Amino acid sequence: QVQLVESGGGLVQAGGSLRLSCTASGITFRAYHMGWFRQAPGKEREFVAAISWGGIDTYYADPVKGRFTVSRDNAKNTLYMQMNDLEPEDTAVYYCVTARNRAIITTSPTYWGHGTQVTVSS
Repeated sequence: QVQLVESGGGLVQAGGSLRLSCTASGITFRAYHMGWFRQAPGKEREFVAAISWGGIDTYYADPVKGRFTVSRDNAKNTLYMQMNDLEPEDTAVYYCVTARNRAIITTSPTYWGHGTQVTVSS
């Protein structure tokens, strides 16, 4: 059974930072591409960032480029996302996702976590 457990969400003022973590179980972590999606109130889920299985390649949605950094520790089965210079528009539930196929990690990942709330106040 695949489990993705997110942590690190919370309330922060605009311009602040948060670091999200996602611990995975039930998969051979080092063989899976990992990523983050988010869903803001009244909006559809959208891709945020992804990282290849070996950590070499990273991908970002335009709104977060230069502010968010995705990374992973394969020894700890953990995915991270450092979020800096947060904006009220970043307010959303953030979901950890994973897939074996790189082609779908940014569009339709296979497995999803339950999400963690990030709220940015102005």
